[in-house]
Amino acid sequence: MGLSMQQRLAIKFCFKAGKSATETLQMVNAAYGDQALSCSNVFRWCGRFHDGREDIEDDPRSGRPTECRNDNNVEKISQLLLQNRHLSLSMLADGVKIGKDTVRKIVVEDWRKRKICSRFVPHSLTPEQKDQRNAACRDLIATANSDPDFFKKNVTGDETWCFAYYPTTKRQSAAWVGETSPCSDVPRERVWGVQTPPPPEIPKISVESSIA
Repeated sequence: MGLSMQQRLAIKFCFKAGKSATETLQMVNAAYGDQALSCSNVFRWCGRFHDGREDIEDDPRSGRPTECRNDNNVEKISQLLLQNRHLSLSMLADGVKIGKDTVRKIVVEDWRKRKICSRFVPHSLTPEQKDQRNAACRDLIATANSDPDFFKKNVTGDETWCFAYYPTTKRQSAAWVGETSPCSDVPRERVWGVQTPPPPEIPKISVESSIA
């Protein structure tokens, strides 16, 4: 039984138990979280059961054009998003063989999902970089302890180059999440490099001067 069918059965149980449509919506949201049916779907099925309906299956559609926004496609898109949250609307549309606008309505309205990008936070050092910095600091402390004039001999400069490498772009990190899902933080990975001076130029000696 699919997830949509399970929720319809739960809605029917709440109706039989005397729960109102609002109470049923709250219970469905509490039980299924981000995968719960939308408010309009819950109220629609509550109305159908109130009118005396017992069946939870879709109505037959013989002689009518096929409606792409049905429970079958809603369930298919849900399974695709569970496998990969980074799928775009075009990819979902190709996977389910329906229009992109219909996919957007299913994702945004039926499953109430939104697409967010990773938020970059200050870079994190790799273990190797931490060891290098620790060793450099220990060397400086040892040199300063052994040489009283160490700080008088220091010459500072501004020739350090900083190179930043990001694991993924902002668009590549975009993912579909539910209403209560937190934003994902991706640390910036940086590799620090120091500019090296060019090699000294070798003087050219002419043949005539060397013979003389």
